[in-house]
Amino acid sequence: MADMEQILDHKYAIDRDCMTLSRHVLQQSHSFSSEAQDLSALMSRIALAAKLIARRLTRAGLVEDALGFTGQTNVQGEAVKKMDVYANQVFISVFEQSGLVCRLASEEMEEPYYIPENCPIGRYTLLYDPIDGSSNLDTNLNVGAIFAIRRQEGDDLDGTGQDLLQSGRSQIAAGYVLFGPSTLLVYSIGTGVHTFTLDPSLGEFILSHENVQIPAHGPVYSVNEGNFWQWDESIRDYIRYVHRHEGYTARYGGALVGDFHRILNQGGVFLYPGTVQKPEGKLRLLYESAPLAFLIEQAGGRASTGTEEILDVVPRELHARTPLIIGSRDDVSLVESFIQERQREEREKTTWEWAKDER
Repeated sequence: MADMEQILDHKYAIDRDCMTLSRHVLQQSHSFSSEAQDLSALMSRIALAAKLIARRLTRAGLVEDALGFTGQTNVQGEAVKKMDVYANQVFISVFEQSGLVCRLASEEMEEPYYIPENCPIGRYTLLYDPIDGSSNLDTNLNVGAIFAIRRQEGDDLDGTGQDLLQSGRSQIAAGYVLFGPSTLLVYSIGTGVHTFTLDPSLGEFILSHENVQIPAHGPVYSVNEGNFWQWDESIRDYIRYVHRHEGYTARYGGALVGDFHRILNQGGVFLYPGTVQKPEGKLRLLYESAPLAFLIEQAGGRASTGTEEILDVVPRELHARTPLIIGSRDDVSLVESFIQERQREEREKTTWEWAKDER
């Protein structure tokens, strides 16, 4: 029996191992053009970064300076984890001397990181969140990384990356890495969403799920209900609705990538709304919301601020934040309906008060 299992495992491996990440990108491009080869090379570099970070995470409890805080804060004023610094440097290191990107922009860096030797030929910019959900690190829970690729536009003479202040429609590729029981890399270049699993024995990401499609409706709602009383009344109305109706289940893990991956595969909605004090929310548009919005639209879902499609939002600064409602089309629309209803009530109230004052 054991011999038969080994034979079957070997046959399955032969069938699956032929579709590596770099080959798949070229296949999805339907060409061997220079841009297709660039995208394949870019994804290979991202995969290398993912492997290095995954290796570090598997030994985090045994390696000195892998866990805990650095004692510093990032540009958003958040405490920086040691793994944040390591992962950010990994992305920089794997793209230096690559000739592929002129600059990298990360939520851990106040301004873009330039690679001068690449700029004469590097036609792309990588935007990324090196470690998403770093608060989960010290308790050995899921974390991830998020990335997006944009074409380099203009000369960017001031070095501040102002040309990156465009909507998410200008992304040409996006994806994320989920570091969990297995390491997954999920990506899209505008031809569907595809999942790859890292095979440690091969050191390669192997295709495990092609053309992922999110259900139109799902049972999961994912939100930090600890913030309930800080939200606008419309979001509280939605939460009361799901509490009172059968068929909904709450799942929230504290890492955007992990929660999003569940929604992508099972259907439902993830919410990180703004609060009364901070209506712009917490999540960064360029490094988190827009890349995942690119993916969810490719998978047949939607991403919204509540009043606008995420991919249509134009940031005013590199580290702009935005509320995020993302997932199945029907579920995102349901959340929006509560927002629209409250807005209608507010307009009617304002009109009534104005008319009363006029009388």
